Amino acid sequence: MRTGSIARTTHETDIQVSVNLDGTGTFDVSTGIGFLDHMIEQFSRHSLIDVKCHVRGDLHVDQHHTTEDSAIALGQAIAQALGDKKGITRYGTAYSPMDEALARVALDISGRPVLVWKAEFTQPRLGEMDTELFEHWFQSISQAAGITLHIECLYGSNNHHIIEGIYKGFARAMRSAVEIDPRKGDAVPSTKGILGG
Repeated sequence: MRTGSIARTTHETDIQVSVNLDGTGTFDVSTGIGFLDHMIEQFSRHSLIDVKCHVRGDLHVDQHHTTEDSAIALGQAIAQALGDKKGITRYGTAYSPMDEALARVALDISGRPVLVWKAEFTQPRLGEMDTELFEHWFQSISQAAGITLHIECLYGSNNHHIIEGIYKGFARAMRSAVEIDPRKGDAVPSTKGILGG
């Protein structure tokens, strides 16, 4: 089983995260931000990556540190579970419709973290979560996991539908990318022979 576990404690957050890339999409998520919990749960369910994510953060200050650090720890756990990345499919793409909204996510587990973000929101919050933090969450997980990540909302009017479509698209793309390709055996999917080095 490809698993990763991260314990991360700073003056701002105390985090315990574990993942199983070969899971069934079971989750146990508690960040203190209800909408963020919902999105990480969607990621787990639709990627089939088991996720445990418990965060105690300085929410009396704001949501920034909790949001950022949850993504960093989750990305680090995914990177740990991927190990040397032998045999993975590496690339993943998903179109994700959510009612009137359509998101497109394309990613490469390349070891070269880049985020291209093309999504906008028309309200400052969803539930109690600041919508400006969604881009930062994806930037942080991209950096920590070493993922080239392109995210675009092609169209949509409902802010909840837009971001939920994005998270589900990210999940489906990750599901494809982390899967073991039986035709590759234990080869690293790169002509260099390594990813991220």
